[in-house]
Amino acid sequence: MTQTMIGVIGGSGLYEIDGLENAEWRVVDTPWGGPSDAILTGTLDGIPMAFLPRHGRGHVHTPSSVPYRANIDALKRLGVTDVISVSACGSFREELAPGDFVLVDQYIDRTFAREKSFFGPGCVAHVSVAHPTCPRLSDACDAAARDAGITVHRGGTYLAMEGPQFSTMAESKMYREVFGCDVIGMTGMPEAKLAREAELCYACVAMITDYDSWHPEHGAVDITAIIATLTGNADKGRTLVRRLPSLLGAERAPCLHGCDRALDFALLTAPEKRDPDLMARLDAVAGRVLG
Repeated sequence: MTQTMIGVIGGSGLYEIDGLENAEWRVVDTPWGGPSDAILTGTLDGIPMAFLPRHGRGHVHTPSSVPYRANIDALKRLGVTDVISVSACGSFREELAPGDFVLVDQYIDRTFAREKSFFGPGCVAHVSVAHPTCPRLSDACDAAARDAGITVHRGGTYLAMEGPQFSTMAESKMYREVFGCDVIGMTGMPEAKLAREAELCYACVAMITDYDSWHPEHGAVDITAIIATLTGNADKGRTLVRRLPSLLGAERAPCLHGCDRALDFALLTAPEKRDPDLMARLDAVAGRVLG
């Protein structure tokens, strides 16, 4: 058994966690550069917590400029075991209404301007992301949302687009009708892939703000309406997060779904061929298998 430490990556609208004891903003250096911001650490109901504002306080990072590798490395370096990603999304389904939450379980990655792996020449690795989110962690988010009276939908496919512009109507209809996606956002990838490489359990709570541009009665995405919905969603998101420590508990058994052992058979580069500089950069995310 290990000590549970919950990491929350807050997206648009969620910039803090209420009720943290011994709260402290900590600057964490990583071999991949600085994370989006300092990380707020403390305890909630006796469970260690870490909160990272994905876009930085004051929303200074675009979806493309978020330092995803540094963010995941910093959380792993602090001892985080379970990562909850909270992010604003558009909906492709009538029944997934603004103000509802969706617990994502699949992704289609359409991003193209981001570093997507900790590994590379000098240490090649291939992890499975067939099931990119952790069912155990999603179970806890589901229970927390329902306990808080939040309308939550279990399961959904997230279309990750590059941004920062919203979709054209043609793109929105394609993602909905051809790709069969349920929600759309700009930050879900490569975050989920990197969490898997770092052997962190990961769950995504998508907070719906709008119907994207496919909906005949809603037209183009209106940032004013999105911000209004974000305010309400942020309150719900903080309420959900407050319930997680009691659901996850202080002691953490090995993940039943193998998230914390994702690198067991992933490394392909022979030990004598591995790049020492890259090995040094992988000390936090892959230290368990690199010895």
